[in-house]
Amino acid sequence: MAVDPRGAAQPVGGSTSAAASAGWTFRAEAVTKVYQNGIRANDGISLHVEPGEVYGLLGPNGAGKTTLVKQVIGLLKPTSGRITLGPYDLVESPGVARQLCSYLPQAQLPIDSFRLREAITLCGRIRGGDAGTVRRRADELIEALGLEEWRNKRGVSLSGGVKRLTGFAMVTVHPGRVVILDEPTNDVDPLRRRLLWEQIRELGNRGVAVFLVTHNVLEAEKAVDRLALIADGRLLAEGTPSSLKAEDRGHLRLQLMLRPGAADPDLRDFVRRSTRVGNNLVAVIDDTDAARAIGWAEELIGYGLAEEYALGATSLEDAYIRLTGRATGENGGE
Repeated sequence: MAVDPRGAAQPVGGSTSAAASAGWTFRAEAVTKVYQNGIRANDGISLHVEPGEVYGLLGPNGAGKTTLVKQVIGLLKPTSGRITLGPYDLVESPGVARQLCSYLPQAQLPIDSFRLREAITLCGRIRGGDAGTVRRRADELIEALGLEEWRNKRGVSLSGGVKRLTGFAMVTVHPGRVVILDEPTNDVDPLRRRLLWEQIRELGNRGVAVFLVTHNVLEAEKAVDRLALIADGRLLAEGTPSSLKAEDRGHLRLQLMLRPGAADPDLRDFVRRSTRVGNNLVAVIDDTDAARAIGWAEELIGYGLAEEYALGATSLEDAYIRLTGRATGENGGE
């Protein structure tokens, strides 16, 4: 099987037009991975991602996200199930998978010996990009991500956040049909994190299918078109952020910042459910109980048990807690 270096896969003996007309939908069908020790890392996961979609994979440590990603890019073979991209079976052709998929791992890329712009252009050329196009695209990304002052600095002198952004540019300067980003905002400062989210959205606008693997639910809610919540190797729910929050309509979230060291306050009867991570207590209430909730929060502040509070609409994080039983502060990226 031959693969066009520009990312347009072409079966040996087949026609380019046939491959192009087949479309580039990514599909995982009943993907299961059972290790020799009996651990079932993925359990019948089925999902699809269309070209141009930004698709989130959310879940706690051990959920099976990384195992699924490794199967997509041909580093692991599923015990059963199919993984396809357009007309290509990525399980049967792991080499094709690595050519058609671009992957930013959670760990930093090894760029210490390279200058920032050099690392980006070199990666684009290795992936088959035209020299002039890669140089222009590298300069666009450097400007868009606010990296101009480091463009000629060697990787060894760069901060973790700048290295992370450089890695993103290396992966996307000449992207495959699918781009997989594992915790792309790690170590990135708030200003450049916003620029990074804009570029992730731009990938979708360019027709690339983007897998966003993250535990940052609040940020993901603003960036993804659809998402899957995964826990214990199983797909718990899939849909748009709005559809996953549907069950929480008519509810509000009361966020209390408790005084350091304070014990959990006694919950009032109007609290439907609550979760505490560190000094942060989040309670879900009916919107009709807003006044009572504010009164309770003011009372806790008066007693010196809480320092501040915020009352607002429920978020994707509340749906995440409801479905997984875990708060996002309890887990890092997998």
